[in-house]
Amino acid sequence: MAKSYAEAVELYRLALAENPGSFDAWYGLACASASRLEFGDAIAAFRRALGFRPHDAGLRVNLAEALFSLGHVSDAVSNYRIAAVADDAKIREMAVGNLACIAPGDPALDDAMVLDMRRSWAAQEAKRVTPCRRPRAARNARLRIAYYGAFFAERNWMKMYMGVLNAHDRDRFEVNLIVDGAVPTAASGYVDRDDDRIWHVNGVPNAELADHIAAAKIDVLIDLNGYSHKSRMPLLLYRAAPVQIAWNGMYGSTGFPNVDALIADNAALPCGEDRDYPERIYRVRHTYLPFQMFYETPDVTAPPSLQTGYITFGSLNSAYKLTPETLVAWSRILHTIPTARLLLRNAALDQVSNRANLLARFADLNIPADRLSLLGRADHLSFLRTYDQIDVALDAFPYNGGTTTVEALWQGVPVLTMDGDRWAARTSRSILTAAGLADWVAADLPSFIAKAAKLANAELAPMRAAQRARIAASPACDVASLCRELEELYVRETERKRILDSAH
Repeated sequence: MAKSYAEAVELYRLALAENPGSFDAWYGLACASASRLEFGDAIAAFRRALGFRPHDAGLRVNLAEALFSLGHVSDAVSNYRIAAVADDAKIREMAVGNLACIAPGDPALDDAMVLDMRRSWAAQEAKRVTPCRRPRAARNARLRIAYYGAFFAERNWMKMYMGVLNAHDRDRFEVNLIVDGAVPTAASGYVDRDDDRIWHVNGVPNAELADHIAAAKIDVLIDLNGYSHKSRMPLLLYRAAPVQIAWNGMYGSTGFPNVDALIADNAALPCGEDRDYPERIYRVRHTYLPFQMFYETPDVTAPPSLQTGYITFGSLNSAYKLTPETLVAWSRILHTIPTARLLLRNAALDQVSNRANLLARFADLNIPADRLSLLGRADHLSFLRTYDQIDVALDAFPYNGGTTTVEALWQGVPVLTMDGDRWAARTSRSILTAAGLADWVAADLPSFIAKAAKLANAELAPMRAAQRARIAASPACDVASLCRELEELYVRETERKRILDSAH
């Protein structure tokens, strides 16, 4: 298939050499390039095709997908918003759904706008849903809780959650894992318990799954992945369990009416910042994202600057987080420290046109290519070893790192972030505060640049050598404590629902 797309690209280019005014050739080139994940080429070709048909909403959706993939988030949102009012219902629904997903990463949108976009998607999905008969809180011998998600078998993802799931008191709670994708194993950190129930639900429609959940008399249903697994979010519309909780993957209000509580913390969502959150906010004591590193990781190494003689800043965040605002901030640091280098690694950088797109963006900010190292995908262990080449990690915004932040910290690398104006821009603040490293949270862009310069002149070696043990002993890794808080929440919400049921 990959070879066929490559051949198609060449044929479309030959056709355009003969007839550069061919819409079909530009559109074909764009689609073939996107299929090869060459989003840089796809963006350019979709723009040319759009020049011929500026009112083509389907083109807008395709262009937006390519733009988002490389971090042009505001531009992607603008194109989705045009498509969201298209005459074609299918295209309109696709655009509305994608806006709900990516909205928190657009710096031009505030929480109220994010809520509106997500409510629009929830209302759109609700038209296809017949809710379950309102379930009443049961009196099971143990409280039946069910987590649903798609990444239970992925250890790099599950280090943020599996420790909490394992820590549940099985004498008080029956644990159900509702799994899309591969089932959890010891390799992904799961400690198997005889009484746990694993539901493998690949391909099961939400309506059918909701019926099974209701029949099983689940007391508390917890969405584990949120907008990172968007196809299952409409399950909440069925109200298959008396209590429904959203834990992660939201970075804003869910927009869904049947969410009883949204799990947060004071660093990610400070009091007074939740006026555009209709859900009840349950703030845990420390971070809502503690992690447990249950698999082999590389040893911490000395800072590379001891060998190179210059500071290397770096980021292993996904390409869709590399917004123009992020690149401006990083470039300001490089201008402030003329000898510094910047290393970036993500899967999108495997492709030639994606690298070219990023290099051009930096060139526009007067950062030459020889100050940049761009690396593509790697197996997870090699990915973590990339931190051997980085002195200081720089966060992205407004969509921070999560797993990326904890991995950098675990490898001894300082992570510098900025206190943002939304949940997505405070995820790293949540983790760093729990780790006792709040000094690495800058108040604003000038402070971000100043802190980067300060770290560039700091004694990084002793800090790096001690960091793993320090974090492991901090609340950032206290999964059992969070588990107890969640259990308290689940019991309290169930009791509250019983009281409401008895009143009716």
